[in-house]
Amino acid sequence: MGIDERKKEILRAIILDYIATAEPVGSRTIARKYGLGISPATIRNEMADLEEMGYLEQPHTSAGRIPSQRGYRYYVDRLMEPETPAEEEKLVIKTNYQAKVKSISEVIERTGQLVSQLTSYAALVSTPRMIGSAVRHVQLVAMGEGKAMVLVITEPERVQTHVIDVPENITGEDLETISRVLNAKIRGHSLNDIRITILREIYLELLRHKATVEYIMELIGDGEESTEERVYLGGVLNILNQPEFRNVEKMKTLLSLLDQEGLLSSLLAEQAEQEEGITVLIGDEFKCDLIQGCSLVSARYGVGGRAVGALAVLGPSRMDYARVTGLVDYLTRNLSRVLEKLYR
Repeated sequence: MGIDERKKEILRAIILDYIATAEPVGSRTIARKYGLGISPATIRNEMADLEEMGYLEQPHTSAGRIPSQRGYRYYVDRLMEPETPAEEEKLVIKTNYQAKVKSISEVIERTGQLVSQLTSYAALVSTPRMIGSAVRHVQLVAMGEGKAMVLVITEPERVQTHVIDVPENITGEDLETISRVLNAKIRGHSLNDIRITILREIYLELLRHKATVEYIMELIGDGEESTEERVYLGGVLNILNQPEFRNVEKMKTLLSLLDQEGLLSSLLAEQAEQEEGITVLIGDEFKCDLIQGCSLVSARYGVGGRAVGALAVLGPSRMDYARVTGLVDYLTRNLSRVLEKLYR
């Protein structure tokens, strides 16, 4: 049995009412509040059909219905239209991003605060993953006896400089040779992409300077590691204040999840690999048992057309999906623009 238009309207009304009240929804409530032009008896029959089809559940015999995971999934995929943020919300976002920032981590933290403030759920924002940054140019410059400066430019435009010790007998011509070989071999590659065969070729060509080259490769790696992916977590009290988590065991399970940064980081890393746009995970669609009863709305953000992190909202399955998806989309686009400017 398919879902006809009337069933769709009733399912949408039940989900919207349950999102707003966290209380099982009865047929009289739907008839009174949503103006569908049909009687409570007809609505009851349709609700029974929707329950039989797996879109609704009845927590108690005498209670109304609540959406099932399948019902939420259908709503998100077929019935929901993301809401455009209100002008007041856009102004709050614009004002926060226009304020001066000193570091990328400050931008990420500010974004997390905005997400939790505007959605009233928990916010998860991963720091940019620049480990995959492609090397554009490497240059060694003599800085006096026994010293050289290493200049590394990566995609997107990110400049690292280091002053290193080099053998006292190394010449400016030697440094130029090292620069030329490194650029020929690793330009366009990230450190993760550089295969052992490429490293072997580099060391064979620069055998006399193997120690210096190894040190330079370590410096490139250290520079990338300085943007090691971490997760900003904010608004935890928002989600714990939701009726679903007044149950002590559910609260303990959720707190256990939120305390595992590695797990959260992996979760967001998966989201950053998704296709462009909004991703919604509901209930047991998560691979992690600790997140049952929750939903995650996420989108990746990027720099120079490359995804480098993800922003997500974690809330109960009874989440205001239309509002949250609109805000997440708007925030990730603004975050990408801000990071573009910082990396310029």
